[in-house]
Amino acid sequence: MVSAVLPMRTCEVSPARSVAAPGGGWSGPRWRGVPSLTIDNAMGEPPVHRPRTQVKIAYDETALRVIFRVEDRYVRSRVTSYQGPVCTDSCVELFFTPGPDVAGGYFNIEANCGGALLFMHQKARGVECVPLSEADGVALALTHTLPAVVEPEIAEPTEWLIEYRVPYAVLSGYARVTTPAPGVRWRANLYKCADQSSHPHWLTWSPVDWPRPDFHRPEFFGTLAFSS
Repeated sequence: MVSAVLPMRTCEVSPARSVAAPGGGWSGPRWRGVPSLTIDNAMGEPPVHRPRTQVKIAYDETALRVIFRVEDRYVRSRVTSYQGPVCTDSCVELFFTPGPDVAGGYFNIEANCGGALLFMHQKARGVECVPLSEADGVALALTHTLPAVVEPEIAEPTEWLIEYRVPYAVLSGYARVTTPAPGVRWRANLYKCADQSSHPHWLTWSPVDWPRPDFHRPEFFGTLAFSS
């Protein structure tokens, strides 16, 4: 049952200003004026390190567009392979179902600060789990601002960005997709973690009322409400 103290969140998602490939930065023309979300709810014990993590989301006729900005410390990136365990590094994640019903399963897109990507579709943690092909991962055109490998860990304050596009045509190969348009709603949550850093943490956008860190809880997904 969802806690009355921690209501699920809703984000209004507006059309993108540009359909160009990802890149150009947090404050560039593509994202100027787009409101940001904050990933600020902790799972598990309150962490000593709680990096300020913001996200902007927009959409166009062919893809959902996403950019993360993390004001971080204790940053590391060791995983470089596609579908590797990127959550062990400094990592940002988008879990979503491309429509209003979570019963059909959800996608999880996880990216470490070095740009390594995990991209899956599943019904629940490890249930009917289908890895998306590497070609589908490449289609996200992900950009990142830190090197692929960050080791040893950077303890000093460090800002990093991850930006990508999620083509609806890619998603439709694995699930039914309700294409974003005014009035359409998707379910989603956004996360920040660093499971094996010196200062591990598990942060969520929409609160997850669960006794231990577990991002695979679609019943607590918030809502992306697409507007004109």
